[in-house]
Amino acid sequence: MSTMSMTFTFRPLDPLQDAELLHRWVTHPKATYWMMQDAKLEDVERAYMEIAADEHHHALIGLGEDGEPAFLMEYYDPAHRELAGLYEPEPGDVGMHFLTPATDTPVHGFTRAVITAVVARLFADPATRRVVVEPDVGNKAVQALNEAVGFVPVRVIQKPEKKALLSFCTRERFETAVAAV
Repeated sequence: MSTMSMTFTFRPLDPLQDAELLHRWVTHPKATYWMMQDAKLEDVERAYMEIAADEHHHALIGLGEDGEPAFLMEYYDPAHRELAGLYEPEPGDVGMHFLTPATDTPVHGFTRAVITAVVARLFADPATRRVVVEPDVGNKAVQALNEAVGFVPVRVIQKPEKKALLSFCTRERFETAVAAV
């Protein structure tokens, strides 16, 4: 299945209705970089209730073509959350995280299709000028995915919980990267 044939839609995450699903996803050993390995169900509910109540942070569930939850997407205002004080935000900057759940039946190109859909969703807002990510410096797989859709690494920054590779993607770089596939 090519990435071009995968179509995703998005819906707002419901912290209570989606808590069990999210708990399975974020506590799986393959989700180690999500840093919720030891989270209890209540911890996941609480974390996503906080996001739901936060005007600067949002969470969405990505749905596959069958309408079933396929991945988690978060986006935030980096001037107010996650990266506040760690870099010089520019107007139109949007921070992003995504999580694809572990599976016993991986689909080739799925994660690449997900990150493409997530970044496209952010750039669908004309106010978004640049997407900002800060993956763990050890997470080489997501760094490669980021670069594949147009992110450019800028520098390593120290966050309270990790050393992160600050990277930016402009609309132009994204469109060029996606057109090259």
